[in-house]
Amino acid sequence: MPDAWAGALPSRAETVYQTAMTHFLLVAAGGGIGAALRHLANLAGLRLLGPGFPWSTLFVNIAGSLAMGLLVGWLARRGGTPELRLFLATGVLGGFTTFSAFSLDFAALWERGAVAAAFGYALSSVVLSVAAVFAGLWMMRAAA
Repeated sequence: MPDAWAGALPSRAETVYQTAMTHFLLVAAGGGIGAALRHLANLAGLRLLGPGFPWSTLFVNIAGSLAMGLLVGWLARRGGTPELRLFLATGVLGGFTTFSAFSLDFAALWERGAVAAAFGYALSSVVLSVAAVFAGLWMMRAAA
């Protein structure tokens, strides 16, 4: 290759790095949008319904799960780029609520016929996550 072309074309490693970085930035941008939307939903819920019950979290979990189902179903029917899936599903909906990802994982296990694994996943996710919160609270209180 002539010297004038040296470095003009990216190497395979550079292309892989650029793709990975693009995907990372799409997820980060979508996650920021999703987290901001969750924050707005929490503010609206507190203002409209008060702090007596976590209505906003319930709404976000249900709305995010519905949106995840609609999005994944739409992507399956219409196709879509990996970038669109990363930005919307992993980024925006992941930032809005990780419960939507949990719900999709449960549905995938269920649809594969792994019913016991799906319920084991759901039960262990809820019980162990709640237990982890209490463990973290206990550790921090014990350290004080």
